[in-house]
Amino acid sequence: MKTKLSVNINKIATLRNSRGGNIPNLLYFAELVLNAGAQGITVHPREDERHIRKDDVFALKEFIDSYNRKNKTKIEYNIEGEPSPRYLDLVLKTRPDQATLVPVTPGEITSDHGFDFRKDLEIVQEYSKILKKEGIRKSLFVETDLENLKLAHLSGADRVEFYTGPFAEEFDRSPADGKKTFESRYVPAAEEILRQKMEINAGHDLDHLNLVLFSKLPGLLEVSIGHRLISRALEIGIDRSVKDYLQALS
Repeated sequence: MKTKLSVNINKIATLRNSRGGNIPNLLYFAELVLNAGAQGITVHPREDERHIRKDDVFALKEFIDSYNRKNKTKIEYNIEGEPSPRYLDLVLKTRPDQATLVPVTPGEITSDHGFDFRKDLEIVQEYSKILKKEGIRKSLFVETDLENLKLAHLSGADRVEFYTGPFAEEFDRSPADGKKTFESRYVPAAEEILRQKMEINAGHDLDHLNLVLFSKLPGLLEVSIGHRLISRALEIGIDRSVKDYLQALS
């Protein structure tokens, strides 16, 4: 099965919010991303609304539903966030295709760690149960520690999303180092998740170069990419940036 690309458009909202007003227009850029071939849109509405705001979450839902009707397609909407009443309220009101639960540390710049099931299992079980009842696919942000991952199936989630920051960092240093990290950490982790009959997503600092390797991960269904894709778009345009990522995935 071909790995899908879901583009995280947080950075477009960050630029807009830095000046106020509605430039760049979030929905306009979401349409450019989808017209270039991306199969999904991802947002991570944080509590401080420093990029995606609550009203954006609803506007994007309406836009994606309209886009699907108009183009007779199935673009997926993925909303990331910490397991909290605030996040759950947003998800239950917008009913995205996928809800990705991510542990959040107050003050963090970006997501940089996964769930520790030894201490987080109870809360992810609680949220997974609610989301399952609503028919919303559940994904959990995780790292590659095998002992931790052995508990993943107890969460009640459908998928995990591997935090790929360590892989990207090693690949930036040297493609050979990236390959070692991929083979020694991510492949065994993926095999463990597949053994539990769960599905696999991935995201964080993946780009058109390291994706050529990472796309070979067993069972990889979706990658969620924002910062590097948008950064590259500043150089070559968003249409070309999305298409380069799709080419790397193929």
